[in-house]
Amino acid sequence: MTLLMIAVLLLLALGSPTDAAIIFSGVPLAFTGGVTALLLRDMLFSISAAVGFIALPGIAVLNGLIMLTFIRDLRARGRPLREAIMEGAMIRLRPVLMTALVVSLGFVPMALNTGIGSEVQGPLATVVIGGIVSSTVLTLLVLPALYHLCRSREERRGNIPI
Repeated sequence: MTLLMIAVLLLLALGSPTDAAIIFSGVPLAFTGGVTALLLRDMLFSISAAVGFIALPGIAVLNGLIMLTFIRDLRARGRPLREAIMEGAMIRLRPVLMTALVVSLGFVPMALNTGIGSEVQGPLATVVIGGIVSSTVLTLLVLPALYHLCRSREERRGNIPI
């Protein structure tokens, strides 16, 4: 239900199914990072890990939205596609990294806790940290490439969206 609501809100905010899908593509990679982190730490899937998986899409989508809306803004100002993507990725690098670092570093004490409650906090924090790392990589590397791929195809067809 959460994923459906996020997808609908993205579609309403951006007005473009293509852009919403590009941003939403960060969610599966965030989930992959969360699962990988659980496996690396030899933790089982639990209710608290499930809560982490519920929180991940929001964070992954936020970083993608930061990047894509700026690129779209540059395109609306008349910048060519490739230039807008390169400049947008470079300028939004710091905000995306800061968002990811703040969230990830905030969960490190929970992930490393060995005291009372660590069996609940550990899986949640591990999922969030692993998911944030993988979704940040997607946002910085794959999202601009996907945007270029989708928009250059549309430009070749004569549909020139922002």
